Amino acid sequence: MKNHGLGVKKKLVLFLAVIFLAGCSSTGTQSVSQGATSSDKALTLAWPNDIGPLNPHLYAPSEMFAQSMIYDSLVTYGEDGKIKPSLAESWDISEDGLTYTFHLRPGVKFSDGTSLTADNIIRNFDAIMANKSRHSWIGIMKHIDHVEKVDDLSVRLLLKDYYYPVLQDLSFVRPFRFLGEAGFPADGKTSETIVKPVGTGPWALKEYKKDEYAVFKRNEHYWGQQPKLEQITVKIIPDQESIVLAFEKGDIDLIYGRGVISRDSFLHLKESGKYGVSLSDGLTTRAIILNTLKGATSELPVRQAIQYAINKASMIESVTKGTELNAETALGRNIPYANLDLKPIEYDPAKAGNLLDEAGWIIDPSSGVRMKDGKPLVLKFVYISTEAVQKQMAEVIQGDLAKVGIKVEIQGVEVMLGLQMLKNGEANMNFWSSYGAPNDPHNFVTVIANPTADGIFEAFSILPQKQEMDQEINKVLISKDEEERRSMYADILFQIHEEAVFYPISYEANIALYQKKWIGVEPTASKYKFPFESIDLRP
Repeated sequence: MKNHGLGVKKKLVLFLAVIFLAGCSSTGTQSVSQGATSSDKALTLAWPNDIGPLNPHLYAPSEMFAQSMIYDSLVTYGEDGKIKPSLAESWDISEDGLTYTFHLRPGVKFSDGTSLTADNIIRNFDAIMANKSRHSWIGIMKHIDHVEKVDDLSVRLLLKDYYYPVLQDLSFVRPFRFLGEAGFPADGKTSETIVKPVGTGPWALKEYKKDEYAVFKRNEHYWGQQPKLEQITVKIIPDQESIVLAFEKGDIDLIYGRGVISRDSFLHLKESGKYGVSLSDGLTTRAIILNTLKGATSELPVRQAIQYAINKASMIESVTKGTELNAETALGRNIPYANLDLKPIEYDPAKAGNLLDEAGWIIDPSSGVRMKDGKPLVLKFVYISTEAVQKQMAEVIQGDLAKVGIKVEIQGVEVMLGLQMLKNGEANMNFWSSYGAPNDPHNFVTVIANPTADGIFEAFSILPQKQEMDQEINKVLISKDEEERRSMYADILFQIHEEAVFYPISYEANIALYQKKWIGVEPTASKYKFPFESIDLRP
C-alpha cells in the first residue's frame, strides 16, 4: 500500500480508534443495523459533522445537504441556471414586478401523508418572517411585505419594492423551505426549535442518534421521481483519517463533498484504482476575509502585502492536488455580472516586503517579525476545525507570511464560532466561501452592505468608501434596468477587488469516492444538493 502521510504507529492508533468507536457505540450500530432495509439498496455516507435538528428555517448546526434531502422549495435552480418548477408548478409576475402568484402542484404530500396546501405555505412564510433578523443575509427578506392565500393551491407574495432576484432567493436551501404541520411547535415559532423534521422532499428521517448517525428512508409520498435507493445512513466520523480507514474497510460506501478528507488521502484512494472517482464543476470561491476591524489588517498596504506574499499557485497544487482551480477574482467569470477585466494579485514577496516597509512595518532583526510603534505584526488566522483543506492551507499561509516578517497564529474552531470571531473583530483572517449558484452575485454583495451573522459587513466596515458602497449595493438589487445593473455590479466588484479585503484562493468542487458496486454518482455543481436520487446498484 502506498504511504500517504501516516506513520506505522499513527496508522495503528487510528485503526484501533475506529475499532474502539465501533465497539463503544454498539448500541447505535445495532440500532442502525436493525433499522436497515432488507434490500441491498442502502447506502452509507461518511460525514464529519452531526446533521443537526434539521429545522428548515435555521442554519448551523443543521447540515445543508440533509435539509435539502427532506425539504422542498417553491422553485428550483436548474443546472442550466434557469429557474424551474418545484412545489409551485407555475407562477405569474405582475407587470410592476411587485406581486408573484405561485400555483402549487396538486397532490403533493408530506412524508407523514398530510397534504401541502396554501395554508401551510403561508404558515411557513409567517414563521420565517417572524425571525426576520436572523435571515437578513438573504436579500429578499427586506423586500417582502406579506404572503396571502388566493385559494387552496395558490399563494400571492407581495413585495414592498422591486427586487430582481426573487426567484433565485426562493430556490435556495434555506430558509424558504416548507415544514409539515406536525413539525411545528405549539406556538408556531420555528426560530428556536421544531417538533420533528417533516417535509415533502425525496427523503424522510427514520432514525437519529446525535453525533453518531442518521438514517434516512425513501419518502414513499414524494411527488417527484422516486429515488432508486431505499435508505441512506450518514455515519458521523469527525476524524478524516478514520473516514479513510472505514472506507477502505468497506464500512462506508461514499465519501462526498468538500474538505471531508485530506487531498493526500483523496489521491491515495484514487490512485489505488479500487474505487469510483468523480469531480463536480466549480461551485464556489474559497477565499480569505481580511478583517478591517482587527489591528494591522485595517491597513490597506498590509492587506495587499498579505496577498502578494502567498504563493497561491503552489499552495493550491500541494494542498488540493489539482482538484481546485486558481481563483483570480472574488467570483468566477461564469457568475452573472462577474466576467470583468480585473487584474489579479500575483505572487511577489519582494513587493509585499516593500509595501510593509512603506507602511512603517520594519523587521526586528532579533525576532524576524515586523514591528510598528512598538507592536509586532502578529495576525490571528481562524479556520474550521473539521475542514482538512482549510487547516493545511492555513499552515502553508503561515509559512509564506513568516518569510516576509508577518507572524500568524492559527486556530481551528467550530464554524459558527469562527463567524462570530470575525463579527467581533477577534480574528484578522478567516476562511470564507462565496455562496455559488443561485445566490451570487446578489447575496455576496448583500452581506457586505447589511449586518448578518456571517460578520462580512463588519469585516468590510473600516473601508473609507463603505457607506457609498453599501448604497450602491442596495440600489443594484432593486434596479430594473439591466445595463444600469451591469454597470453598478462592475463598480462594486472592482472596489471589492481593489480594497483587498476578500482574497480569492480557488474555485471549489465536490469530490466523490465510492465503492464500485454503485453507479450514477454524479457530483452536482451545488454545495448543498448531493446526488442521492441518481445513485443505484450496479446491475
